[in-house]
Amino acid sequence: MQIHLKRQMNAIFLFIISIPLIEIYLMIKVGGVVGAFNTIFLIFFTAITGVYFAKLAGLNAIRSGVGQLMKNEMPVYEIISGAALAFAALLLIIPGFLTDLFGFLLILPITRKLFIKSISSNLEKKKNNEDIIEGSIEEDKKEDE
Repeated sequence: MQIHLKRQMNAIFLFIISIPLIEIYLMIKVGGVVGAFNTIFLIFFTAITGVYFAKLAGLNAIRSGVGQLMKNEMPVYEIISGAALAFAALLLIIPGFLTDLFGFLLILPITRKLFIKSISSNLEKKKNNEDIIEGSIEEDKKEDE
């Protein structure tokens, strides 16, 4: 268990370090092609546009959730979708092209559904792979004395 946790921590640490490096690399490459001013403009434009579309998608998720509640149904997908949209908005606010790409993919309903399905199937697999100990209960019948 401790080894597995250590591997996860190393993967998270590597992820946290590699994302800014990739973003800086992409900004330098894009800046070399379109110029520094246009690169800065693109970063602001994607942030503003992405947050706007995340807001619209979030409002649609809220409307759909209210509709589910009116039908006395639990809006599970809408809650998860709303969390994904909030994460997408965060990714779009962070300067960079890679995070913007993932943010825009989360805003699109088709890719968001695929993402949610893949996460939920991974959680189901982990849940089903838990150690199960099988056993039986036997009663010890003592004769009345």
